[in-house]
Amino acid sequence: MNFQRRALSIFVAASLSAGAAMAQKGETVKIAWIDPLSGLMANIGQNQLRGYQFFAEKFNANNPAGVKFEVISIDNKLSPAESLNALKSAIDQGVRYVVQGLGSGAALALVDAINKHNERNPGKEVVFLNYAAVDPDLTNSKCSFWHFRLDADTSMKMEAMTTFMKDKPEIKKVYLINQNYAHGQQVSKFAKSNLARKRPDVQIVGDDLHPLAQVRDFAPYIAKIKASGADTIITGNWGSDLALLVKAANDAGLTANFYTYYASFGGTPTALGKAADGRVYLVGYSDYNMGGLYTQYANEYKKRFNDDWYTGAIYHAYSLLSSGMAKAKSTDPVKVASAIEGLKFKSFNGEIEMRKSDHQLQQGLFILGWQKTSAKAPYDVENTGMTFANVKYFDPYVSSTPTSCQMKRPS
Repeated sequence: MNFQRRALSIFVAASLSAGAAMAQKGETVKIAWIDPLSGLMANIGQNQLRGYQFFAEKFNANNPAGVKFEVISIDNKLSPAESLNALKSAIDQGVRYVVQGLGSGAALALVDAINKHNERNPGKEVVFLNYAAVDPDLTNSKCSFWHFRLDADTSMKMEAMTTFMKDKPEIKKVYLINQNYAHGQQVSKFAKSNLARKRPDVQIVGDDLHPLAQVRDFAPYIAKIKASGADTIITGNWGSDLALLVKAANDAGLTANFYTYYASFGGTPTALGKAADGRVYLVGYSDYNMGGLYTQYANEYKKRFNDDWYTGAIYHAYSLLSSGMAKAKSTDPVKVASAIEGLKFKSFNGEIEMRKSDHQLQQGLFILGWQKTSAKAPYDVENTGMTFANVKYFDPYVSSTPTSCQMKRPS
């Protein structure tokens, strides 16, 4: 990954050199963070909020636009309806930039509300940076000029995951288990279509959808998986829904391999433990052990909070905002949104681009495998003595998927 480290260094240097052209030096830019701080997913929300506060400090010390970022946190209780109340509260506080990521249902509600607000309130527009809500509809049929997605969507990750899986002849029977909302439904859909295209010999032996953040005992689901004879499980679960799922699998002695989206956080690594060594794969856009600035920040975050920084999109959020503001020479959301469209730069996962046609970030993806820490992969995830190590890196074009977005831009 040496080329990535050099590229990231070049980007940082270029950003710092842009200081002479700082647009609104010293201006405070309020960012409303709208995600859960209560309920079963509260630990995930707290980690994300700390990440936004941590990088606000980093970028406040130096960023291309010379602005100061202030994070305002609002608990949405993982609810679309509460997200709308949170948005109203943020707007009443003068916020023009919103970030959210935990739950595509909340993201879809925010996009619709922001579209309506901006249409009715010219001069008071709001921009939405989506850092983790990955329903593909958000950059297809529901795409919006005011919405930018910083994560790879469900279809992009499944494209990379199944490209990796197609060369695994030991995969013969696959069980799908996912949360019953937009993202989980899409994981099931794209897993079936991609495997049918790339590995038509693979048999889908189960396809379960369960309530989001409500199941406390996954033993009945694991019993079904064992009975099916599945050798592989594909899941887009996250947070408590994944941690409790893998705990039940370990308790039952299930030896099937897991292919996941979010196994690196939310207590899941602790639940996996050493018993899952070599049996869990993760698709994502970052790698704890890649070195360079990413590993530096991950180590600093861990030392400070005794927790893992697992959402690289937070860094990208501040990078895009500050670079967009410097380019626009303004903090006005309309000008900044226009400046972010098509923006390219080198980051920790290669060259990334905010695709203009649908506002979906194009970026490289990794397949990581769960294994014991080593000299080559020393980062200790959740203090387990285990880590996710790079198995395969895919350039952005491999996982890039077409869009049906018909973007409507302000005149």
